Parts: sequence; structure tokens; C-alpha cells
Amino acid sequence: MIQTPYLLFLGDAPDQLAAKVAQGIKDWRPENAVGQFRLPGCGADMGLTDMTLEEGLAAGAKTLVIGVANRGGVISEEWKTVLVHALRLGYDLAAGLHNLLRDEDELQAAAKVNGMTLHDVRVPSVAYPIANGQKRSGKRVLAIGTDCSCGKMYTAMSMDAEMMKRGLKSDFRATGQTGILITGKGVPLDAVIADFMAGAVEYLTPDNDDDHWDHIEGQGSLFHVSYSGVTMALIHGGQPDALILCHEPTRTHMRGLPHYDLPTLEQLRDTALPMAHVANPACQVAGVSINTKALDEDAAKACLQKIEDRMNLPATDPFRFGAGKLVDALMSL
Repeated sequence: MIQTPYLLFLGDAPDQLAAKVAQGIKDWRPENAVGQFRLPGCGADMGLTDMTLEEGLAAGAKTLVIGVANRGGVISEEWKTVLVHALRLGYDLAAGLHNLLRDEDELQAAAKVNGMTLHDVRVPSVAYPIANGQKRSGKRVLAIGTDCSCGKMYTAMSMDAEMMKRGLKSDFRATGQTGILITGKGVPLDAVIADFMAGAVEYLTPDNDDDHWDHIEGQGSLFHVSYSGVTMALIHGGQPDALILCHEPTRTHMRGLPHYDLPTLEQLRDTALPMAHVANPACQVAGVSINTKALDEDAAKACLQKIEDRMNLPATDPFRFGAGKLVDALMSL
């Protein structure tokens, strides 16, 4: 078990999205975040108290969590200096990077000498099966996006929270490092060998009661040439009964790919639904989730209304305005 509370390490994240791991913990488990540690030039800010490592310990922090999801998951030399110092002071370390903490000799040695623990969240702990595509009982909804980092996890968690509030049967199924750090369980899907990814999603969302909903955390995008493979595994392994289309309306290009335009919501719907029908011919698009964080309230509401009218689907920002519309849509399927 990863010891809480955390000091969130933002490193030299260039912007808020690059620190989405820290953002997720701060938004969904604020009681676990005592403060943030930032290197000079960091462009992200969780609105938490900036602390030194020593101040974090004094505030009760047990684990330094790397809250950055940089492209490629690289642990830089500048980061490594801080992380080694943290181990010497008495912190455990936790990270969901592709570059594993345990593979860094300096970190491994410092952890051993000081009796501390390295937690690599992005390491599969189960021998997942190859997907068989057999129909499972229970219901499943998958958040699927026009791009990466556009609100798929927040959508699934918001819908799960709304269902739990209503006393309905529901589970959030984490498929990435942030969701796993928040909930303590899940599948680090993009670290699973490709042939077993869809099987891992089947494993994560097993047979359940007929009125139980699994809210599957989406990953990547079918339109993102870097990360489309993991999305396909979720669509086929998840066998969703419903899709929620997720979109961030102020972007001008795919994240990390300035030479690729974003698809429209209509393109996402018309591409994803036939793929979902391969594993579940009854799958439907139930609603639209819009990440309106970059818009003021009036502009956000106008944007949502315009999308509702255009798509003829309920549209909301479930984190900002609540997930009621989306849950109502699922209940009507």
C-alpha cells in the first residue's frame, strides 16, 4: 500500500495538463495532498502550498508522488537529484511513469540504504488473459475522447460518484496511473503487452449484476496516432453498452501533435460506434462530456447548449456542472 498523505512533485511541468496526475489527486483526493513541490520554471500550479521536502515531512507527508505525466515518462537528472534527497529524508516514492523508479540505480540504492519503498504504479501485477469477446453480464460505459487528456477520467469518476449518490450499483474502473493512484486499484493499460490489453479490460470489468454499471476510464484517442492502440483495446475489451464522447473545445490541434487537427464530435461518434458494435452490437452513444475549464461560466453554458442542439444528445461538464444528465441518459437506455 502507498502511504498517505502525499507531497505532490510537479517538477518542471511546462503546463497544467502535463501535471494531470497531481491534478487528479488534488481534485479527487484532496485530503491526501498536503502540498506541492515545484522546480524553477514549473508552469503548473495545483493551488496547494509550495513546500520544500523538509516542510512536506513536517506537514505529515509520507510519500512523494511524481504528479507529472510527461511525454515518454522520462526521469531527468534534475528530478533524480530531488528524488534521491527525498529518499534520504524518509519519503517513499510513487510514480506512474513509463521509466520505472526501480530501474534507476541511484534511486534503488538510496531506497535500500534508507529503508524506503519505490512504488511503480505502471507495472502490471496480473498475468492478463487474451480477450475472448464473450458477452458478460452487467453494464459498462466507456468515456472516449477526441484527444488525449480531455476529461475522460473525470467523466467516468463523476458519473460513478453521481450513481453512488443515487444509491445505484456502480464502480469506477481505473485504466491509467492517475486513476490507480486515486482509487488504489486498476489496470495500467498502456503498460500491458499489446496482445493482452483487451483481455486486461475484460478482466477489469467482469460479470456483474444486470443493473450494475462499470465506468471505464478512457485512454488516448482513436484519432491520436501516438496512442490509438490503447483506445481500441478499451472499446473491444470493455464491450461498452454506452459511449460518452469527451471533448475540450478550445484546442486547435491534437495534444503533442501540432500538425494534426482535432476531429469533430461527429467524426468521433461515427468512427467509434461501429468499432464498439464489433464487440457489442447494442452499444449506443449516450451523451457528451465537455471539459469547459478554459471557459467562463456563461461561455461554458452556451457551448454546452450549442453542442446539445447540434448532436441531439445531453451535454454537460460533469465535473463543473454535475453528471446528472449523463446518468439520466444511461438509465434510459
